[in-house]
Amino acid sequence: MRKIASLATLAAATALLAACGSATDASTEASADTVEMPADSALAAVSDGPVADPSATATDAPEALPEAAATEAADAASDVADKALEAAGEGKAAPAE
Repeated sequence: MRKIASLATLAAATALLAACGSATDASTEASADTVEMPADSALAAVSDGPVADPSATATDAPEALPEAAATEAADAASDVADKALEAAGEGKAAPAE
């Protein structure tokens, strides 16, 4: 009985896949013109030169913070972390060295 149920399920799945399939026109022969560009045109010499992009500059990097401002920002971040730890009930964080 199990074999019959398995075969019936397999037949139903096969019929379902066959019904959902699509037919494509395979009558066109594959040739170099229909498949890809001919190699001669792909290997042709390029006559265009490089073009400068006016929006791309080497100075787009952000300015570095002065050391005093960086230290001040680090201290402010440490204070925020300490307040978060106190709010979580874990007390003051150990100083990082």
